This record gives sequence, C-alpha cells and structure tokens, in this order.
Amino acid sequence: MNTITIPSVPLLDGGSIPLVGTGTLFAKGNELADRLAECIYDGYRLIDTAAQYANEVAVGEGIRRSSVPRDEIFVTTKVAGSDQGRGLTRHGLEDSLRRLNTDYVDLLLIHWPNPSRGLAVETWQEMLELHAEGLVKHVGVSNFLPHQLEELYQATGVWPVVDQIQLSPALARTEVRAFLAERGIVAEGWRPLGQAEHALDQIIVHTIAERHGVEPSQVVLRWAVQQGAVVIPASQHRQRWLSNADLFSFELTDQEMIDLATIDLGEAKAWDANTHEEW
Repeated sequence: MNTITIPSVPLLDGGSIPLVGTGTLFAKGNELADRLAECIYDGYRLIDTAAQYANEVAVGEGIRRSSVPRDEIFVTTKVAGSDQGRGLTRHGLEDSLRRLNTDYVDLLLIHWPNPSRGLAVETWQEMLELHAEGLVKHVGVSNFLPHQLEELYQATGVWPVVDQIQLSPALARTEVRAFLAERGIVAEGWRPLGQAEHALDQIIVHTIAERHGVEPSQVVLRWAVQQGAVVIPASQHRQRWLSNADLFSFELTDQEMIDLATIDLGEAKAWDANTHEEW
C-alpha cells in the first residue's frame, strides 16, 4: 500500500485536495472497480467521476474493494445538466450518493454551465445548502469561464473552491487560470495529457523528458502541478498510473516552462462553455 505519495494543495474553504488524482473513464463495471481498487491501494486518494459518466456504482464498489477508509479518499462527482435547478440538484446528489454508496461527497461540481438554461445560479445556491447540511464537503464548478464564475459570486458571495477545466501545455488557459489564481480558486485539469491536442507528440516535450530522464507524459503533468493545478489523468494500466503520480522528484526550469508555452494552441481551441452544453 502507498507505493506513491501525492502532496495536496489548499482550498479556499480551509480544506485541501491532492494534486494528482485519477479519472474514471478508462473502464466500466467490475473492470473499473478492480482497477480503481488497485489504484487506491497504490496511494491514489483523489477519485473523479460524474453522474454523466454512468459509472458511479463501479466507483463506489472500487472504493469498497480497496479497503481504504472512506474518510481517507477524496471523491468528486458532478451535477449533470439535467439535474440543474432548484430541487433537481438535491435529487441528483442523492442519486449519486446512493450509487456511490456513501453518505457524502468530498467535492461536488456543476459539470457544465449550460447557459441556455440559465440555471447555474440556483444550482449553485442549492449546492451551498447541501454543503451546509454536510452532504458535500466542498463545492466547485467545471468548465466555467470568468464571467460565469462572477455570476455565482455576485448571487451568493461565495466563490467555488475548484474550477475543473480543459488544461494542458497545449491548452494552457492562461487568462482563465490568472483569474482563478487571483481569487484563490484551484484550477483542476481534465484531459491533462492533452492527447487530442497532440501535446505528447511535441519535440520540445520529448527533449525535456530526455533531459530529466522521465516520460513525456510526466513532463506534461509536471507542467500543471508545478503551477499548483490539480490533474486527473485516467489509466487502466498500473505502470502508467504510477508514472502519472511520479511528478515530484524533478522540477522543470524556468526556461523549460517558457519552451512549453510555445505549444499552446490558444483559448480558441478549448471547448467554449458559452456554447458547448452537456446534459
């Protein structure tokens, strides 16, 4: 147990979140439960799922099979678009708790702002009530842009503790991350290896990896955690998830960070939360 040790970063509300976690889109059913149990046994503590992924039952079973106490694991799930709005948010969380077989989740996120519905604010308000009741330890969002975050704050006076965004050196989200940093909101990167953007194929990534004696994937993930961003890469292979967490024995130089900035495709290549919606 605890083959790996992962440091944490503080949250606005006084809590903390591990810098590296695992996504759960790599498998389903018993396969996911078994692999996740191994992953937790090896030392992972941040587990990311969502109602929309249709795998919360397997995630809950994986946690049970790991034999690691529930209070040592940081479970994130997300409010689906169809569960946004007064009353529906509570119902959606209750369903997630039932599927996960737990009394609370550590972090609840609004999965997408879905601006055409105009329900983000009342969803956020209900999430704050669920937090006050102890059903949720921390509340945050996913895929929110600065103006969408400001709408939540103006309505409630409370910033999300996390904004989970598409993030890698190939989609550096510089302006969004600057906004988050100024307000103490933790950036958490989904698809942090930037596969779709071919981050791992870039010559500069391979050059830096060879220089440090690490894998290109480790360079890409180190780029994020070195700036205080949380990453949640997903893998069903043990050697890969061990490698994904082994990011703290080397450090990228200032010049290497500058060099990696050259592969950024720009904000226009990220999914636009003003128009992209999911249910």
